[in-house]
Amino acid sequence: MKTTLLALALLAAPAAAFAEYAPDTNPAHVKAGDYKVEPSHTRILFAVSHMGFTTWYGEFTKASGQLTLDPANLAATKFDITLPANTISTTNTKLDGELNSPTWFDTAKYPTIEFKSGTVVRTGPDTAAVTGELTFHGVTRPETLQVTFNAAGINGLTNQYTAGFEATGVIKRSDFNQTTYVPLIGDDVRLIISAAFVQ
Repeated sequence: MKTTLLALALLAAPAAAFAEYAPDTNPAHVKAGDYKVEPSHTRILFAVSHMGFTTWYGEFTKASGQLTLDPANLAATKFDITLPANTISTTNTKLDGELNSPTWFDTAKYPTIEFKSGTVVRTGPDTAAVTGELTFHGVTRPETLQVTFNAAGINGLTNQYTAGFEATGVIKRSDFNQTTYVPLIGDDVRLIISAAFVQ
């Protein structure tokens, strides 16, 4: 109820009222500590070539996970994100069913996809390369994500301290025993993760 009233008040307020909730884009100002994934505003997208004619997109939902962040000692930062594999969505119900089948992801046998960070190396004022272990379809391999800090601050609608990041990377699906229709359907899969963490 409190959150609903706050949301209504913010919607009715002039733009100036949002000033106190303006996110801070300086990574040095982020609060250190433990965070958890905020699933409603975390998106995990993927893109793959469809016969060279078009790019085919999909996403996973209902992410969960943890983040331990220390902006003063970025190398000590660690996080993990877990996805229910059967939440895959391509806006094509028939295709989603095929992807859940043993021919593709076999989500009944391999119900989760997980990334656990290992090393975190700063690459710029607000960027880092994160190498960790990606587990998918029964295979665990090292993969690297390029992570950019977006902003942190109080979410004016939930009153929760939130930190947001974008992560990108490219994996080969054949490395995870996903060889169906390669190379007709591309082997390289681009990942885009827009992650919100709440303290």
